[in-house]
Amino acid sequence: MWETYLKHFKDYLLLERGLADNSVEAYVRDASKLAEYLELLGGKEIPEVIEFDILGFLGYLHDLGLAAYSQARILSGIKAFFKYLLLENIISVDPTQLIESPHLSRHLPDVLTYPEIVTLLEANDLSTSEGARNRAMLEVLYSSGLRVSELVDLQITNCYFDAGFIRVIGKGSKTRLVPIGQDAIKHTLLYVEHVRSRIEVHKEHEDIVFLNRRGKQLTRVMVFLIIKDLVEKTGLQKNVSPHTFRHSFATHLIEGGADLRAVQEMLGHESITTTEIYTHLDREYLREVVTKYHPRAT
Repeated sequence: MWETYLKHFKDYLLLERGLADNSVEAYVRDASKLAEYLELLGGKEIPEVIEFDILGFLGYLHDLGLAAYSQARILSGIKAFFKYLLLENIISVDPTQLIESPHLSRHLPDVLTYPEIVTLLEANDLSTSEGARNRAMLEVLYSSGLRVSELVDLQITNCYFDAGFIRVIGKGSKTRLVPIGQDAIKHTLLYVEHVRSRIEVHKEHEDIVFLNRRGKQLTRVMVFLIIKDLVEKTGLQKNVSPHTFRHSFATHLIEGGADLRAVQEMLGHESITTTEIYTHLDREYLREVVTKYHPRAT
């Protein structure tokens, strides 16, 4: 029964919820972990699962040494599975309904200063095809705050440079319009007109903006490696990934006084609470203000 309903759950996430393949696989994998755990204990059919079983499973994950974040993510997948079963009238009571996620501490993401951003951008050798492409990619990452998956999926037909916007296909195939800066437009057009135009483009990737030398879409891993090489080249002593550019984009906007709702829209966050983490990033500046101006601070 588990295998059948896990397959139906997968179809539901793909067809009705419209989630991305990676998200679907993660949800199904999380629910499958619970099935494997219950099998170890002798097996239980889905309608027989109770809250005690879920709590036992979470304890099992804790004993395995999984971090609170990993436990919370797995529980999220299991909750989605039982909500689906409830929706389909396969169960009458959701055993996960009253179970709270493990407490998560909110870690502040690594952020680059603007001079550090400029250093990485200018480290690309524009006299080479790869350098011109990489400069354009990183300009777009920082200019529009894209996820790395959104960057590699960016399509030419979704670039409205005359209007200063790009259409981004984000998580769950949701689309949003995001402003793009003039430097990013300039370097992307230079790449498209002088580098990409000379590549023999693979038939299935004709609308993709950033391509490898074989005319195919870049992978997310390739973007990670490109940034890693630039960090080593510049000697920057920070842990930098494509997501660091997204964090820096949001942080610099918030620190400059941008409206939180506007930043949420540009980042494609479903919940404003996800965006709110960036309001805490300039806490050192706030501390300096209190120290300097508060009459009881010293």
